[in-house]
Amino acid sequence: MSDVFFEQLGIPRPDYQLDINSGSHGDMTGRMLIEIEKVLLQEKSDWVLLYGDTNSTLAGALAAAKLHIPVAHVEAGLRSFNMQMPEEINRILTDQISSVLFCPTDSTMANLKQEGFADKPIQVLQVGDVMQDSAEFFAQQATQPQGFELDEGFILATLHRAENTDNPERLAAIVAALNHLHANLAPVVLPLHPRTRNVIAAQGLTLDVHLIEPVGYLEMLWLLQRTGLVLTDSGGVQKEAFFFGKACVTMRDQTEWLELIEGGFNELVDANTNKIIEATKRNLGRTVKDENELYGGGKAAQRIAEVLVKQ
Repeated sequence: MSDVFFEQLGIPRPDYQLDINSGSHGDMTGRMLIEIEKVLLQEKSDWVLLYGDTNSTLAGALAAAKLHIPVAHVEAGLRSFNMQMPEEINRILTDQISSVLFCPTDSTMANLKQEGFADKPIQVLQVGDVMQDSAEFFAQQATQPQGFELDEGFILATLHRAENTDNPERLAAIVAALNHLHANLAPVVLPLHPRTRNVIAAQGLTLDVHLIEPVGYLEMLWLLQRTGLVLTDSGGVQKEAFFFGKACVTMRDQTEWLELIEGGFNELVDANTNKIIEATKRNLGRTVKDENELYGGGKAAQRIAEVLVKQ
């Protein structure tokens, strides 16, 4: 799926493509560690710059630390406080072995302070979120999905997180809510990955919504610009909704983006059918405003680059 990003966003092709894309968490992380170490030894890297909380993030951090290469972690300090999430383990361990931590928000800075980073020989800097930089930069290039003809004001839904799709009760509750909203409130547009589509079919569930094929980044931006509400279990889409002034309802029992909850921009409803429906009714069509530049105002990448060139 990464090909669409290189094609749509004009990103140069990587010099190294590891092609590690299947297996258990331990298996993938181990293979990534081996292959990334080879690249670092060959390139004689001065720094390793890592983003987020994926298995490749942790593998890159471990490979660099073992070779005594300093690590800079973008999106540092993020916490869900749920150690059942693989992402939580990845982000905590990566922060611990980094030399520079680039934090996106006030809450991520507070998390690291609470964990004692103020007393460690590590640079902890609040720079904003590069996701906002990207959303603003590519907003003018947003592309209408092929064949999409609905008017503005639809409900844009995403559904992919394993805690929902791999739990029959949670998945059934979410499907029931989506069907009700589509029939009684506004069209529900759901770009659905084949894996999730297969899981739904295997459980004998029927989705009576406006299903479309998975979309690329530019198509997703187009949908975000025109939706009346975002209904999601994604982490990143919660922020993207905010970037485009849309209220969000999140079908999880927790989120890393606490500032969106505290500011009233996002509402957590878990996988509860009634809560999903009622929160959607409350928030559909509501506009939100970024009055305090919660995520840095679209200047995070510039701040990060300025810090790195001085190292």
